[in-house]
Amino acid sequence: MKKKLLYGVLFLLPALAHAQRLRENQWEKGMMDKGEKVGVWEYYAYNRAGTQLLVQKYDHTEHKLLEYRPLSDVPYRTELTPGKWTSTLLDRQPMFIGGDARLATYTTKLNYPQAAQNKKLQGRVLISFVIDTLGQASNYQIIQSVGGGCDEEALRVCRTIPNEWIPARKSGRAVPVVYELPFVYKLRE
Repeated sequence: MKKKLLYGVLFLLPALAHAQRLRENQWEKGMMDKGEKVGVWEYYAYNRAGTQLLVQKYDHTEHKLLEYRPLSDVPYRTELTPGKWTSTLLDRQPMFIGGDARLATYTTKLNYPQAAQNKKLQGRVLISFVIDTLGQASNYQIIQSVGGGCDEEALRVCRTIPNEWIPARKSGRAVPVVYELPFVYKLRE
């Protein structure tokens, strides 16, 4: 009986070990199960001195923000009452799950249109969009333009970012906000 139990446990160990694996790099650490993030993940950034800082702890199983590093106080256009948008400071700003480092994995997929390069167009395209109370992005708009196809490319990339936003909070409740995301085009010298 003990021998059969031991063989059964030994048989299951490789399957259990394969089911969940630790994924860790300089930006994040947590467990993966069948290709999905599970449990509590830690997300990091680096300050100017090169010191690693914890910026978020997020429970992917419970879909809950556990801890975050507050950002500077910046007012956001916020819908506190239906249809009325005002600029206000928030209790918690909207955040991308994984922080800016993870968000950059999407924003760096920006292509520099050849037409813009030929015309030596450079600058910053600013895209705004609404992050609702469920963390869903919508209503994308170009609010600062460079031209030469750069605006359309920034808009395309912005729309590929997954809806993995943590909604903003004001007075203890989630609120819709307008989020602005810059895309910089600079020619190499």
